[in-house]
Amino acid sequence: MTIEIQKPDLEALIIERMKLGAFPTVEDFLIDALNSSTPPLERGGAMSNGASGPTGADLVAAMQSSPYKEIALESARERLPVRDLTI
Repeated sequence: MTIEIQKPDLEALIIERMKLGAFPTVEDFLIDALNSSTPPLERGGAMSNGASGPTGADLVAAMQSSPYKEIALESARERLPVRDLTI
């Protein structure tokens, strides 16, 4: 099998990671990328293995691997205006 990389920036990223010693071969890079990704959802939202979809653990793992960890995800809590009700 031959795989062509159409994006020069992706090729440069793979070469850079290989030069840093993170991956000895392109195959090792691809295996790591595929093993660390989640399978795409099938139609109807069901996973290909019969599971119902991503779990809370998947969300935690995604958040921990995010390059934007410094961004606060807490929403501002403001009180809505309340009017007195007279009957």
